[in-house]
Amino acid sequence: MVLLAITFFSTVTYATEMYDNPANRLSIDKNKTFKLPEFQSDVVKVNINTLSANPGTEFTPPLFSARKVHQYFGITTIALAGLTALSAPDECENRNCTSRDINGIHSKLATATIAAAAAAIATGLYAHWDDFSLQDGWIDPDNLHVLLGVTGAVLMVYAVNKSANSSVPVSHAAIAETGAVLMVVAIKLTW
Repeated sequence: MVLLAITFFSTVTYATEMYDNPANRLSIDKNKTFKLPEFQSDVVKVNINTLSANPGTEFTPPLFSARKVHQYFGITTIALAGLTALSAPDECENRNCTSRDINGIHSKLATATIAAAAAAIATGLYAHWDDFSLQDGWIDPDNLHVLLGVTGAVLMVYAVNKSANSSVPVSHAAIAETGAVLMVVAIKLTW
């Protein structure tokens, strides 16, 4: 409230000073034309040559920042998802599998993929909290990045959970691969 009062009184004072000085008034002659006030033109001078750019000093982003760490976790998630898909064990020929290897390389890579996806989401929330806004609409690239990235991670978590909690082999590859593709699209939107 005090700031509003100070602004009001300073504006009134400035307007009064401008009006009291006859050189600042608009003058209207008999032909209904007016002349703008004559201000001193030498008060503001800009030297254009002082703002020259030095081409030798280009901006290089830091190697580690919150945004870069988010980027690294996102790329790591996609790489681990690809390795997980490549390491999938062969399915049983007659579908009467009695045992499953739940501690093999495929399950360990799947767990690492989920951990990297969770880290990507956490660092994304930290680094890009102010980029997400529903006022920009759902088709805003930042909003789509969040939506597709989180949906992809959730699908991968669901696929890993579905497989890990089953005593027999279950079809989960399509769900996990869809999640990975959604994360790739999310990454591509912002690059």
